Amino acid sequence: MSQTAVGEGEREETANTRRAGRALIVATHAATRAMKLYPPEHQAVQKALSELAAAASECRSVDSELELRLHGEFIFVNGTRLRLDLSNYASFGRVLDLFRSAGVGSLRVLREATPREWFSLVTLLETVGSAGEGDADELVRRLRAAGVDAFEPAAHADEEEEIEEREVAKAAARRTYAQSVALTKDVINSVRMGRVPSARKIKRAVQTIVDQVLTEEASLIGLTTLREYDEYTYTHSVNVCIFAVALGKRIGMSKLQLYELGVAALMHDIGKSRVPTDLLQKSTALDEDDWRRITAHPWLGMLTLFQLRGQQELPYRAMVSAHEHHMRRDLTGYPRVIRPRSIAMTSRIVAVADAYDAATSRRSYQTKPYPPSAVLQEMRDNPRRGLDPVVVKAFITLLGIYPSGTLVVLDTFELAVVLAANPNPEMLSRPRVVVVSDGRGNLLQPPIETDLAATGPDGQFARTIIKTADPDRYGIRVSDYVI
Repeated sequence: MSQTAVGEGEREETANTRRAGRALIVATHAATRAMKLYPPEHQAVQKALSELAAAASECRSVDSELELRLHGEFIFVNGTRLRLDLSNYASFGRVLDLFRSAGVGSLRVLREATPREWFSLVTLLETVGSAGEGDADELVRRLRAAGVDAFEPAAHADEEEEIEEREVAKAAARRTYAQSVALTKDVINSVRMGRVPSARKIKRAVQTIVDQVLTEEASLIGLTTLREYDEYTYTHSVNVCIFAVALGKRIGMSKLQLYELGVAALMHDIGKSRVPTDLLQKSTALDEDDWRRITAHPWLGMLTLFQLRGQQELPYRAMVSAHEHHMRRDLTGYPRVIRPRSIAMTSRIVAVADAYDAATSRRSYQTKPYPPSAVLQEMRDNPRRGLDPVVVKAFITLLGIYPSGTLVVLDTFELAVVLAANPNPEMLSRPRVVVVSDGRGNLLQPPIETDLAATGPDGQFARTIIKTADPDRYGIRVSDYVI
């Protein structure tokens, strides 16, 4: 069998596992909802449990085994990470909460389980979790006492193992980010020097970003908090690419669509390579002639990419987005529109990612960036920005109300840096954070990583965000904690 055929077979097998795994998570969520609303003998409960048992059976038939494992904000089925999209957010969040509250990090299904056995498992997960016991061993004891031996729950992986896995993921993200910035720098400088950059290198860099976002999104998004002023021209393009690809993934784009979106995002400002550097770095107010030359970069970018396309075939959407990313929804942006047109979805996504990263970064004329949460609020509430409100809403769901890198004050008077948004849309105000100082302002060594959605034995949240804060005021460099 050829290597290509083997690769296609593996991809098909992974796709089947993901499909069956998603169906299992949705069925688990449906069963928990039905059991909360109706008594056990009700037809709705029995139907939901039968569908759950059938979904589990389907998973076992695909891989000849069934194991669910939680890692951070992700769910793995038989070693394959399930992908979240807008249609299954609630299901994923509910199942994550159900397992976490019971202290379960993995669940192996040893044989075909009956609907009755699934009923016992779900009931006991709820019972152990709500009692604040959070003990996988206690869950096992209660399952065996009930005569259920089809399941083998286990506690979360060893903390040191989880830390090591996170460090490996962060290292991979750092390599991807550094290589992408270097590539962008090379492309822009090549255009400035009148040379034709390699489209093959551009494609390779975007493919790496897409693969990284699909496997470890949080680590790569965390790197966007760097936003170094000296490298702004290059890091901005990479940040916009990361945000756009992550957003495209969130709204359900295919891998090919994510790749084309990534190329469009990485090259959206290529036209600035034809604008004088001293003008781009000007710290004083722009006069009319300066502004005219700056606003020419979208159509200059389109022409630059058209020249590349003629030789090495970059996606057509990249040209469109380079031209449209500063056009508002009502077409009052720039360049001026001669006749009515509909802004491409790729351009709308790039526009949102571009606006967010630009507002939260230090630049020659913006030495103090705006707080991420304030930028998201402005993008959502100010229609004059001309951004697509549906895309903005999806972007807020991606980053959370408090995006990665936001410094927050907790009700315990501790300071914390936001690491990642909560995947449960009902918990966007409760992200994963790292507590960097105690209630008296003393820096913690080492800092404490925690999930603000976690509850104590009394069922109450241990910590809650009360406001955001300026990291410069406290001398805190958020990137030290996020990456």
